[in-house]
Amino acid sequence: MTTIRVLSFAYGRAPAPTADLTIDLRALLRNPAADPELRPLTGLDQPVYDHVMNTPGAEWLAVHAVATARGLARETGADVTIAWDCTSGQHRSVSLARASYDLLHAAGDRATITHLDVHEPPAPRTDPRPEDGDDLLMVDLDGGRGGPLPDHTR
Repeated sequence: MTTIRVLSFAYGRAPAPTADLTIDLRALLRNPAADPELRPLTGLDQPVYDHVMNTPGAEWLAVHAVATARGLARETGADVTIAWDCTSGQHRSVSLARASYDLLHAAGDRATITHLDVHEPPAPRTDPRPEDGDDLLMVDLDGGRGGPLPDHTR
């Protein structure tokens, strides 16, 4: 039986962990750290988790990342790692990792969860700034190996 590993981490604190799916949440979801009441909390705390998961698209991301990981595990027979990242590794990434793990657990899959930076001091801000208010979603499907992106312009 395969295992799906779920990680949360801070972008820019250290090299990204090796993962099959790396999902960067910095520009996509509201940052709870912008709220002074939520800043000292983490995604392990229910108010932060609720704030993140009530952001449009958060639940959709968790469901589809889990579906992709489950499909990869089924098709390849290999363990799969989902890595969620955000600025501090304490709010958005922790919340999405929790949601993913809960979905996997509810489906009866073997899963682990690790929060690499949840108890570290805040990392320097690295949130990308989308131009013209556009949302930005970065998904690293080659596990940080730097493979070429497909050319869909033809």
